[in-house]
Amino acid sequence: MTSRAKAEFEGPGGLRLAAEVAGDEGAPSVVFFHGGGQTRHAWGTSLDVLAQEGWRAYSVDLRGHGESEWSPEGDYTLDGFLSDVQAIARSLGDQPVLVGASLGGIASLAAVGESPEPIARALVLVDVAPRIDRAGADRIGEFMMAHIDGFASLEEVADAVAAYNPHRPRPTDLSGLKKNVRERDGRWYWHWDPAFMVGRFGSPDETRTSVIQPERLERAAKTLTIPTLLVRGRMSDLLTDDGSREFLEVVPHARFVEVGGAGHMVAGDRNDLFNDAIVEFLRDIAEG
Repeated sequence: MTSRAKAEFEGPGGLRLAAEVAGDEGAPSVVFFHGGGQTRHAWGTSLDVLAQEGWRAYSVDLRGHGESEWSPEGDYTLDGFLSDVQAIARSLGDQPVLVGASLGGIASLAAVGESPEPIARALVLVDVAPRIDRAGADRIGEFMMAHIDGFASLEEVADAVAAYNPHRPRPTDLSGLKKNVRERDGRWYWHWDPAFMVGRFGSPDETRTSVIQPERLERAAKTLTIPTLLVRGRMSDLLTDDGSREFLEVVPHARFVEVGGAGHMVAGDRNDLFNDAIVEFLRDIAEG
């Protein structure tokens, strides 16, 4: 496996954003942004594969997630996340490829579309588009809210994940779950700021509605001229066939890959097929 190192970025207001990096310094950059409630570890072997392909690959913990700082103001709005994406992209020595899943994809799309100057070489959206299925989004929100008070054991964490993702085998080694939870006072809690779900104004739905803004994201999509790839999990209940088709009509130059055997968590469900899709897309960019 390619060696990885810890990295750090600075968001607006000095917010510290934790990351990992693999690949040679000076190689073209690609930056991964995970989905809501996940951490930078969501991408499996993708960083290592791209490093071997000649890229310098970063995986970032979104604000309030993983080892990144929590927003002092509880700002987990679309504006907050996209401002971090823009700050990271501008801090690199080149215009990176941005790869975003779910929330990370929404933030990346808005960051590219609303930036007054080019900030990215290409964009990859993973199982997200301006129009998503609201029932699927609600299922994710209900899963996160149901366990906001933590778990008594790692076994309970594994049971909850298995119930949410019944198509994915339940892990026999539970130590890997420690990348997504942390222990406090004898209980295990998800590795994200609870304010991400309850919102700054006390409403459980405030944060979720603030990042799901179809009209705003469609306007951002219409500005796209850079190479773009949309990756959908074939079993996804968030990005539907209609949502994919609408995006491809708005961004006719975009490529589309559907990953069989994967749900919304494409990289986690079928990391091998996800890596194949990314590698092929990035090879074409490098040659173009």
